Amino acid sequence: MTADLPAGLPADPSDELPPGVLLSVRGLGVGLGGRPIVDGVDLTVGAGETVGLVGESGSGKSLTARAVAGLLPPGLTATGSIRLAAPAGRPGPPVELAGAPERVLRKIRGRRIGLLMQDPFAMLNPLLTAGAHLAETLPRPARGEVTQRLAEVGITDPDVARRYPFQLSGGMRQRVAIAAALAGDPELLIADEPTTALDATIQHEIMQLLARIQAARGMAVLLITHDLRVAFELCDRVQVMYAGRVLETGSAKALATGPSHPYTLGLINALPAVERTAVRLEGIPGSVPRAADVAGQCAFAERCAQRRDDCLTARPPLRPAGAGRLTACLHEVVPRPVASAPEGPAAAAREPSAQPLLLVEGLRKQYGTAVALAGVDLRIEPGERLGLVGESGSGKTTLARCLLGLTEPSGGRITFQPPGTPRHRVVQCVFQDPSTSLNPAMPVGATLAEAAGRAAPGERRSPGELLELVGLPAAYATLRPHRLSGGEKQRVAIARALAVRPELLICDEPTASLDVSVQAHILELLRTVSAELGTALLFVTHDLAVVRQITDRIVVLLHGRVVESGPTAAVLDSPDHDYTRRLVASVPPAPALTGRDACTS
Repeated sequence: MTADLPAGLPADPSDELPPGVLLSVRGLGVGLGGRPIVDGVDLTVGAGETVGLVGESGSGKSLTARAVAGLLPPGLTATGSIRLAAPAGRPGPPVELAGAPERVLRKIRGRRIGLLMQDPFAMLNPLLTAGAHLAETLPRPARGEVTQRLAEVGITDPDVARRYPFQLSGGMRQRVAIAAALAGDPELLIADEPTTALDATIQHEIMQLLARIQAARGMAVLLITHDLRVAFELCDRVQVMYAGRVLETGSAKALATGPSHPYTLGLINALPAVERTAVRLEGIPGSVPRAADVAGQCAFAERCAQRRDDCLTARPPLRPAGAGRLTACLHEVVPRPVASAPEGPAAAAREPSAQPLLLVEGLRKQYGTAVALAGVDLRIEPGERLGLVGESGSGKTTLARCLLGLTEPSGGRITFQPPGTPRHRVVQCVFQDPSTSLNPAMPVGATLAEAAGRAAPGERRSPGELLELVGLPAAYATLRPHRLSGGEKQRVAIARALAVRPELLICDEPTASLDVSVQAHILELLRTVSAELGTALLFVTHDLAVVRQITDRIVVLLHGRVVESGPTAAVLDSPDHDYTRRLVASVPPAPALTGRDACTS
């Protein structure tokens, strides 16, 4: 980790890089057809330092990283300066990467700059074994080097080198991808959302692995993520991006405890915490605008609760906001109270009833010799919110599919109340990716009308009523899904599931692909809908911070068996089973804003 590095102030590209600076980006712009997408980004990464780029989808994080690596999609052009210091031990001027020919960039990529992407399937050749893939990426593979490289990322089983990517788990694939990204011994590793698709425990293991390798090698890391908890835990400095520009930069600790921009504060306030339950989840209203549409003003002004007239007349420059800190806000940030409820959203324990809404007894499911469910017992009371947690392979999705009638159990019994009611009127599902659950050729109104037609004749709502139920204007009925944001699509998916007035709503990772602010809106919507309609929820997730906010009770699955259950707050605060303790320990702590305790109740 380096100290006292420039935090992002513009500099003359002809200057030599300051001592300790490995990468210097000045005035970076990325555009399409003359319209800016990334607009004037400055970025500094020191040798051995970890810098995080955070912000919502559409902020320009990944395009900034791709511009550094010279891997922009076709049609996009980059302007500004991207300079990489001369290799260690070889005095010389920095290398200018912006506008450099491909032959120059090929010598940089993989050797001096390594790339680790979100989806290891996109990095690994499906036709090569892990060992062959790694041997192909090593500059001059020596005998035993593939084994050594795999051991560096924690793979000691020699059989892994002979397996193809589809034969490896998600965590194992990502370890192989890390080994491939490090094969050229790069001085800088660009990691773009490297753990987004992984379970919490695997995510924790991968990030700790990267931290150990970085320390051992003295390597710099540019980490792109929308998970502020990960950024604050692992990064030395954090740079907050929005609408293609930088709004704040500073040390991770400083930003986590006292942000100097309302946008950063809004992101932090939207974060769910595994340690406490918020009385109300506060997301940022609206969505990220296009950079071209806010070029002459504060990019965040339209969504900011403390904007003033001068925020709309000119683009605020980055100004000093303390030691090593910069902010693009003209005014002091006004803290907002964040109320917490120590006992969770529904603290009162429900007495077991003689006729629960759902009773699962000894549920089993086998696929050949593989056991997915090994005798699961479960009950949900009317109106109750139950969390189902566990890693991939624990049996969560198999259980949900059995309840929905999509998978035939191998044994056991599932009983819904009242008996004899068609299953689709008792239970409905909200899936993880709304894009795959909405017909892209049908307007939203037609999709909702089709779903409402399956409700009981006297309980049918119009598309407009369903949209208003989930907080969307009735006019959205004329739009097709591609016109909606990710959060709006998920609201439509929830409206469709509620169209038949089900007694139970199964939510299968419904916020996993959403930004933290949108996630807060969706979670608050589900809490409100459940309370007002009396709809029970079965919330399936691996995110314990999310389950803390939405459920009354929690069930922990491991290898198809229930290993722990009880009131959500009690289980998460004092877990009894070693597996549950490991799950809780893998969740990065939520930022502790200065003065937060004084503002909570």
